[in-house]
Amino acid sequence: MSKPSSTVRFAVVGDIHVTKDSAGSLRAFFAQAAEAADALLLCGDLTDYGTAEEAHVLADELGGLKVPVVAVLGNHDYESGTPEIVMETLKKAGVRVLDGEACEIEGVGIAGTKGFAGGFGRGSLGAWGEPIIKMFVQEALHEAMKLESALAKLRTPRRIALLHYSPICGTVEGEPQDIFPFLGSSRLEEPLLRYPVDAVFHGHAHRGTLEGRTINGVPVFNVARPLLLRKRPDQPPFHLYEVPREAPDTETLVGTVSAGAAAAAHGHH
Repeated sequence: MSKPSSTVRFAVVGDIHVTKDSAGSLRAFFAQAAEAADALLLCGDLTDYGTAEEAHVLADELGGLKVPVVAVLGNHDYESGTPEIVMETLKKAGVRVLDGEACEIEGVGIAGTKGFAGGFGRGSLGAWGEPIIKMFVQEALHEAMKLESALAKLRTPRRIALLHYSPICGTVEGEPQDIFPFLGSSRLEEPLLRYPVDAVFHGHAHRGTLEGRTINGVPVFNVARPLLLRKRPDQPPFHLYEVPREAPDTETLVGTVSAGAAAAAHGHH
């Protein structure tokens, strides 16, 4: 199957929840995603308990893919207290794990971080009262700052944000309302308003809604695998996202030429 050369295609999915018994069960799924896309993006909860064993199983299942793989971790990847082992195991397998960093694939910039909870809009938890509440809110702010610094590094015309927790309420709707505050935080939306992106992807809300929008209209996609399996049973459980492939950046070229002309003109005076 030939991939269209006019677009860059991303297969995006979260909440794979690999267990030690997943060996052999995901290889065909990943191969299918790689066949359809130029890169595979993973939105956290890659493992079920964040153990080294699970991370090795996932690394093996991803082995042999011919496309780049970019991931962020989720809360499940922290459960055993060794997220760095999960991260290192995946990095050794060639996966780019983003934790407040950015990377570029075929001219498309990707900024990623896990994100955190705290609630949305007027329901957002404030940093007030006991120290433990302030620490909780500080964690949400810290993750938002990580997203902001990753977005600020991107110089590409096309940009994608990769999260585990949701930055908006819209894509967690469908979950019990009582747990909305634990599914994401509006604080993650703020950097997305300052640094425009083409699309945002997250997981975590298995019973949420497939698509929503930020305040300024950017599409946000919930790509939790259980949700995709339930809402689109007739399709492979990943979201296929296409962006137009940029022609060589004429603006940069023009800028370089005019800078050269200006330098030459300056030389004549």
